[in-house]
Amino acid sequence: MIKATYKTRQQDLLLSFLKETAGTHFTAEDVKKHFEGSENPLGNATIYRQLEKLVADGRLVKYVIDEKSAACFEYTGESVKDDSQTHHFHIKCEKCGALIHLDCEELDHLVSHLKENHGITLNPLRTVFYGICDKCSKNETSN
Repeated sequence: MIKATYKTRQQDLLLSFLKETAGTHFTAEDVKKHFEGSENPLGNATIYRQLEKLVADGRLVKYVIDEKSAACFEYTGESVKDDSQTHHFHIKCEKCGALIHLDCEELDHLVSHLKENHGITLNPLRTVFYGICDKCSKNETSN
């Protein structure tokens, strides 16, 4: 039996928001805040249900950074079959908590080295580097 899919007004509103935020990370709380006070507020259950559906559809990537932080999401658009196009590594600033994309060819060499020499395949959805971002570093040196 094929499960029927249907579109709702809430789905359309959420997709519009996601398209506006393409390329950035957001949490379910960010979505909730965006719609609070609008003429079309979305309930928590609707937000979480729709985000998980979009993850399952391949239109959102879900990152679980650590047990202390809320999961964050990134809109990828239509379902992407080539994981290498959407999965990249991140660094989390230990001062401000910013999550920063690491699109760096040097990391590709590290990934290849680990696979070829150690038999380890890194999972970019679960691999996060920790450090201090440039903005926080500059703030520390100016104080």
